[in-house]
Amino acid sequence: MASLLGQRIVALIIMVVPFVIAGYGIKTMRDAFYLSFNPNVPSFFWGHFLTGALIFLVPVLFIGGFVLHHERKRNRVQPRFMKRDPEDDEEDDD
Repeated sequence: MASLLGQRIVALIIMVVPFVIAGYGIKTMRDAFYLSFNPNVPSFFWGHFLTGALIFLVPVLFIGGFVLHHERKRNRVQPRFMKRDPEDDEEDDD
């Protein structure tokens, strides 16, 4: 019973940490955007904005891949998202 609870806590942490990192990426992009309206700032902070976009996109892609992998294991995805076997490709060539 205790190991099941531990597994669920680890799974929750695996899902929460990327959300926090993605939130920081959104905050970085927002700060770069709003600083561009400050008259004392001479130009747009492209480095900060692109870094924030990267910090946002990587965790989102990780979460999407994690969910897709989980749903594939349980056969709950549409056929176009299922992994194709190389053996099926060989049969189609004939």
